[in-house]
Amino acid sequence: MFFLSSIQGTMPSNTIVERVAADLSTYPPFDQLDKEVLYELAVSVSVTYHEDGETIFSKGDSLRECAFMVMKGAVRLFEDIDGKEVLVDMCDEGDIFGVRAIFARHDYVLTAQTAEESLLYEIPVEQITMLLQKSPAIAMFFAAEFARSVEEIEHSLTEAMGQGRQRMKELACRSFLENETLEVKPVSNVITCLPDISIQDAACIMAERNIGSIIVVSSENHPLGIITDTDLRKKVVAMPGSVKEKPVSHIMSSPVYTISPGKTIADMVILMVKTKLRHFCVTVDGSPDSPVTGIISEHDIITSEGNNPAVIMKAIMQADSRDQLKEQRDKAESLLQVYIEQDVALHFISSIITEINDAIITRAINFSFDELDRERNSQRPESRFCWLSLGSEGRKEQLLRTDQDNAIIYEDPSDDDAEETHRYYLELGRKVSAILQHCGFVACPAEVMASNPRWCQPLTVWKGYFRKWIVTPDPKAVMHSTIFFDFRPVYGDQKLASALKQEIFDQIGQNRAFLQFFAKNALQNPPPLGFFRNFLVEKSRDHANEFDVKARAMMPLSDAARVLVYELKVPEYFGTVERFKRLGTLIPGMKDLASEAAMAYEFLMRLRAVNGLDAASSGRYIKPESLNKLDRQMLRNVFATIEKVQKTLNLRFQLDYIRD
Repeated sequence: MFFLSSIQGTMPSNTIVERVAADLSTYPPFDQLDKEVLYELAVSVSVTYHEDGETIFSKGDSLRECAFMVMKGAVRLFEDIDGKEVLVDMCDEGDIFGVRAIFARHDYVLTAQTAEESLLYEIPVEQITMLLQKSPAIAMFFAAEFARSVEEIEHSLTEAMGQGRQRMKELACRSFLENETLEVKPVSNVITCLPDISIQDAACIMAERNIGSIIVVSSENHPLGIITDTDLRKKVVAMPGSVKEKPVSHIMSSPVYTISPGKTIADMVILMVKTKLRHFCVTVDGSPDSPVTGIISEHDIITSEGNNPAVIMKAIMQADSRDQLKEQRDKAESLLQVYIEQDVALHFISSIITEINDAIITRAINFSFDELDRERNSQRPESRFCWLSLGSEGRKEQLLRTDQDNAIIYEDPSDDDAEETHRYYLELGRKVSAILQHCGFVACPAEVMASNPRWCQPLTVWKGYFRKWIVTPDPKAVMHSTIFFDFRPVYGDQKLASALKQEIFDQIGQNRAFLQFFAKNALQNPPPLGFFRNFLVEKSRDHANEFDVKARAMMPLSDAARVLVYELKVPEYFGTVERFKRLGTLIPGMKDLASEAAMAYEFLMRLRAVNGLDAASSGRYIKPESLNKLDRQMLRNVFATIEKVQKTLNLRFQLDYIRD
């Protein structure tokens, strides 16, 4: 092994860091990082050169405080079974291995050896851990990477040993991120023992039940400790003399880490990273002084199944064609169906689907950059850019594949470069839009897309658009405001988006009258309170006698929330539910109504998703006869909430005094 740091005297250190940052930005998940974060990460990376056949680490070695990325060459990961080498994985350029150091605290379970001359980047676990806590997408990537390695190890070892010799563990658990509370199976699935039984008896129980751990409990079923396969190997098999007849309390790991049933998956992933533990004991109240109700292992948390957001995200990041992107978005639709059927919390569903949608957009942009590089054979513009999602996707509410709403904003180029820069980013927008259409996101009928020259512009032009809409709030300007004020940066330089949002705040501050027009527009769709007598249905030929849940119920709430967060200059890129929750803390006396409105909007999102999945449509139009009694009652409550929200808006902005 040769450390590049030993030759830094021949090259300025900042040049090396810039090269490392550029290399990292080429591969997932680091291609999603901002330039500043990427540079900070690159500073911490060690660059090492290895000869062909050199061992990086061996099975049984203590974990190093880093993960490895292959920059040049290839690395073999293998296991030795009865003197036979079993290849588990082959890592090529851009692949990451050794992620066990992030999620576990035990020794390496495989040997890593270069298959040719190789250049590796060693990325400190400390840096990766910080990224996991900041970015759900990166947390998903590393969780999926670890899950994949676990799956491949089990598959390879099962083949090597034969099905008759060893049956790999069958864990009765839900797939990673399938339920936000990670509810475990009933108590009958949790194997426990008392502290005074012998180690041999405990080992027999584990072998008979084909499980990897057993909880040691008191007579009250309170957890005292845990015994795992690792404990048996290290504390029994590897130790001189016989300890098999001693009680399990002699070797159990104690105290056991206990958690309550209400932990989210995100909490569990971070908990696993922080504690380096592989097993967590679930108790009634989360303390060791209450009965055991279940056990969750690292495998349960990140077990790899096809219809799983972690695996879908990884597949998107590694996709090399638009067909592969479409395949993964189709899987996301199936995942949505499962979540809806299982009554998973809506805020959790929307965050997962948004991450998947954003990952598809990111990959589509990367594909398009590559195409432009090949076609133009020229450098990209010097002006930085930012891809904006608008409308429901901008609010993180696009559960189903509806039409696109997006735009591009870029730095003001020099006069000499203006035409070419616009041409380049417009072509980028067209290519990305085409890929998104291929993935099932149809073109916007009003052409509110980055492929439209009007919506692919430099920052100065965008500021001019927003200034005009606010200063002169005619009906068309207000309509544009309702669409574009829900922008959210997905890719590129977020500072451009921040500058645009600040421009909106500044202009509204100077033109307060705009808020009255904005609020009045939010009252254009009063709730159909005559719901049970005179159902307000559509009369158009295409949707005759159908209820428009978007226009009649969702828009009145999303419009009202938008007006209020811009009045109060809330800077975050929130969805409607998050907006109402924040408003409840900002507006005196609105806490209860805001909470009510947030719950109402979540119900409407779920109702639309259910209808869309059943009808294979956008879910916008619902046949009244398809609603059950509970849905009808819920809608009655929603309409009452909408009426209260609109009355609040009317009073706050004194809209009765505005002439049409």
